[in-house]
Amino acid sequence: MSPYFQPTESIAGKAKSDEHILATIAGRFIGANPKHPPVYRIYSAEGFRREADYRYEMDFAQRWPELENGQFVYVWGKLWSDGEIEHPFSVSCYCPVRIMVNGTQQFASNLNDDVFPERSSYFRAKLSKGWNHIVMEFVATATGCGGKFGTGSIKGFPMHMLAPIADRDGQEGWVYSSPQSATWEVMPGSAEEKDWASSAVDKWYPRMAWTPEELNSGCFSRIYGEKPGQIAYAWTKLENRNPSVQRVRLIGVYQGQLTVYLNGTPVFEKHLTDGSLEMILAIPFGAHDLVACSTCEGSIWGVNLEIEHASTEEAAPVKRIPPYPVEGLTDGWLYAGPFSADNAPHPATITRMDAPLGSEDERTFWRADMPGAWVRPYLENAIYGKWNYPLGVTLYGILRTGQELGDPHYTNYAADHIEQCTTLFAYSRWDQAQYGSPGVNHQLTLIDSLDDCGSFGAAMLEAGKLRALDGAEAAAEHIAHYITREQSRLEDGTLYRTRGTTDFMKDTVWCDDLYMSTPFLSKYYELTGDAAYLDDAAKQFLRYKKLMFIPEQGIMHHVFDFKFSKGNGVPWGRGNGWVLFSLTELLAVMPSEHPERPELLAFFRELCLGYRRLQGMQGLWHQVLTDPESYAEASCTSMFIYAFARGVRFGWLEEAAPYVEAVLQGWEGLTRYAIDKNGNVYGVCRGSGYSFNKLYYKDQLSWQLNDTHGIGIVLLAGIETMKLRKHLSACSHF
Repeated sequence: MSPYFQPTESIAGKAKSDEHILATIAGRFIGANPKHPPVYRIYSAEGFRREADYRYEMDFAQRWPELENGQFVYVWGKLWSDGEIEHPFSVSCYCPVRIMVNGTQQFASNLNDDVFPERSSYFRAKLSKGWNHIVMEFVATATGCGGKFGTGSIKGFPMHMLAPIADRDGQEGWVYSSPQSATWEVMPGSAEEKDWASSAVDKWYPRMAWTPEELNSGCFSRIYGEKPGQIAYAWTKLENRNPSVQRVRLIGVYQGQLTVYLNGTPVFEKHLTDGSLEMILAIPFGAHDLVACSTCEGSIWGVNLEIEHASTEEAAPVKRIPPYPVEGLTDGWLYAGPFSADNAPHPATITRMDAPLGSEDERTFWRADMPGAWVRPYLENAIYGKWNYPLGVTLYGILRTGQELGDPHYTNYAADHIEQCTTLFAYSRWDQAQYGSPGVNHQLTLIDSLDDCGSFGAAMLEAGKLRALDGAEAAAEHIAHYITREQSRLEDGTLYRTRGTTDFMKDTVWCDDLYMSTPFLSKYYELTGDAAYLDDAAKQFLRYKKLMFIPEQGIMHHVFDFKFSKGNGVPWGRGNGWVLFSLTELLAVMPSEHPERPELLAFFRELCLGYRRLQGMQGLWHQVLTDPESYAEASCTSMFIYAFARGVRFGWLEEAAPYVEAVLQGWEGLTRYAIDKNGNVYGVCRGSGYSFNKLYYKDQLSWQLNDTHGIGIVLLAGIETMKLRKHLSACSHF
């Protein structure tokens, strides 16, 4: 094999112990992916809705009823990229459409596109590091005006756009023009544009400002309308930067009954329907929640509070600041409501940003004092806080590393990542119902495959053994319901794919899906005690064996394709690794008296024998297991190490010695040839499709550096190697 790096760069030559190796790999990952929360942004409900396919719906025939055939409408937004990449896009056309990226045309519809609005066209465009400006030109015709536009990869790149104009800085969404009589010669975002685009039209939409009448109606009236007897809240913070307590005077006017709370304690209360207020507050050092709670008593309903400093110091020691960092917020206040008196949240509990506010039909979230302006969280981290199947494996490995090393730094990192997802689960479901597609947790919220839920869900249940995770119980129920009630199955109950992100996935069974389902089912059985989940997991292995096991070799096809009624004939390394890894997860929790256990143990032994025979000279297994000319693949190697070591420790393998040697050779091979001194992991196959052609796996399905499909399982392999060493040492003392 071609080496991934020079021998002197391997971690085997630098590390003092297996513990050192694990800490280096996990530490590198954590250092590269710090714990950043989601970014909260202002979103205009008067803009474009992003549907479940993560494309923005732009229908100008409805938005501009006066639009005439031949007129143009322009849409402009900006998209950030951390580096120079090719990004996939998708567009459906209601009319002739041109799309420009950074001033260069990247797509133009043809005659066919213009008359089939339900069809999607895909293209890739190069994005530069930094901000990239996307402009769409729509030409009104008798067929309509507008289209749908967004990501070409829902699972991989659920992108959102940001407003490109200075007065909307930080807000999510696009701006668009009124109907134009002629095409623009220069496009926004192009090198020639300079200041022209921001003044090219009289006004950019959606609107940003209230009308004079709305401004005079009071903040709650213009945001919520007239709601007699209902309650709304306004939330801001007072920050004292002086070490000593500061006294400040709060002055203002209000309409409707009003109570003001400082850190949950009432400091002002008036039952009059309107009036002025004045109060003196003692503010200690730091930031403090100020909440105004008002009941609507008439057509004008609102509150306006400002600080008038009692001190004559030149620099004001107490300032009003936004209650939470929200990009695009202009006045420092957030608003929630309206609520009926019986369902209104308590003012002391309303100051949170991770869940819908209120209950039942009144559930809502924060708004801003601008037309149609809502607050929404968006996950903008490449890794941290994301929910997907490779990260489920990664976090499982980091979690177990922390346990093995006795270091909460690692367990807390993994659990915190998982809990960021589960805490926002209830919000993301509300967000999806409100807006079409959520800004966070898109794969958990919009589950449509086992990939979306089983792997991360298993890591979530494992983390839940160490500490309670906010929202995890509801997320687990959601996943269990999907796997058992919604995922497509054959008549005998075999999990399979009736559809997929591409046509070739239709009517297939993938050995990967044993990992995407059975570890979660096994752990959910542990949690609930419901044997139906364990029985389902057991039956999946036996049914998959009938479809994909190659008995003469003791290994598995990657995929069984019902379109051809046969397996694809290629024993892909990681797919086979998932089978054996997942079988150990099931056997580890299965009671000894379970009726399927003898057959599953026999299957485990058959697989182990088949895989052991294919181990390479350097201790590593190959991308195509039967082709030693294919590259040495780290993730399948790790899974075979993991399973062999557990098989020896738990007594599942009757002849232990050959498997002990395979484990030790495999771990030595990983540390010498696939992990460098900085903890970088090489040789991990990227996310796969499938093919009947072996060369697809060998030549096209390349490896990637530090791919999340492999980091966690490499850690798990190291942990099981350490445990095996300790087990054998303990046994040798008797």
